[in-house]
Amino acid sequence: MGRERLARYDLAGPEGAVAEEAGLTSGQWFRSDVPRKRMKELMRRSDQPAIRDTAIWLGLMVVGGGAGAVCWIAGGLWGWLAVPCFLVYGVLYGSSGDSRWHESGHGTAFRTRWMSNAVYQIASFMMMRDPTVWRWSHTRHHTDTLIVGRDPEIQVMRPARLAKLLANFFGLVDVPLAFRDLARHAAGRLNAGEATFIPPSERPKVYRTARISLAIYLAALAAAISTGSLLPLMFIGGPRVYGTFMHIVYGLTQHAGMGENVLDHRLNTRTVKMCRINRFLYWNMNYHVEHHMFPMIPYHRLPELHEEIKNDLAPAYPSIWAAYRELVPAVLRQLKDQSYYVRRELPQGAAPFHEGQPAL
Repeated sequence: MGRERLARYDLAGPEGAVAEEAGLTSGQWFRSDVPRKRMKELMRRSDQPAIRDTAIWLGLMVVGGGAGAVCWIAGGLWGWLAVPCFLVYGVLYGSSGDSRWHESGHGTAFRTRWMSNAVYQIASFMMMRDPTVWRWSHTRHHTDTLIVGRDPEIQVMRPARLAKLLANFFGLVDVPLAFRDLARHAAGRLNAGEATFIPPSERPKVYRTARISLAIYLAALAAAISTGSLLPLMFIGGPRVYGTFMHIVYGLTQHAGMGENVLDHRLNTRTVKMCRINRFLYWNMNYHVEHHMFPMIPYHRLPELHEEIKNDLAPAYPSIWAAYRELVPAVLRQLKDQSYYVRRELPQGAAPFHEGQPAL
């Protein structure tokens, strides 16, 4: 069963050709009707919100990491205070880094390009993602969202690998795979799936970045060995293990248990209401249907976009807990019935679902 599942989702396998023949690749996705003038307003970029949020994000990391280091070195009872300090640092690095990677990769967070690029490079390193590979991977994810054999970012396949999903709350699958890919890229090679979406002209960037990243990780490891302390790894690399759990909590709400091989983001994506702290950590990516429908809208305008198109959408989930109350049973049901997926009711008067092709 495991080999069959992996073969089905293999980007270099036959399912991509099946999707292309069915007209599902780079398909005509449903989009709500938004007046042109209003859309131009929502798409307008600004540096100020992202500069503010980035300064808070990095500032809290400096405070949390600095306090953690002081307590760690002091030892004794003070050493225990390092735990909450590094928890703050770790979540900001290993979880919130994901949303910063995501939004700066879209180029919408800032108006100034170099600012977006700088945050993208930093966040990509934090999340152990090659910036070039993932820029092209995420482009494919948006053009072919949950299209089997095409989307390289399907987190929960059918049937799901439950042990892998649970282990990834602590990076125990993603981190070893990231180092495997890092070693491959540093050696000047891509895997077969990456070769389907990364143009040859971009590949030297992948190899160069991998060698730089590998050198940084080796330097952190050498520092830990030479000092006989894990402290250097608490700052570099380690947060991708001990602080990554919220990145998984948020990420599973996006698409788990939803429809595959459909051309309507209302069928394969969720919008979830979250508190202010979670929205800051997640950079408003809880408005995920809206983001997929209009990916060029800056993160700080997504709440406005939600209000603009909510009459076309199924009601937003009122909390993370509410989303999990649906997605966990759905994923478990898909262990036996792989044709099942969550299909929500649209409000009266909403544009009907645009399915493209029934989910397989």
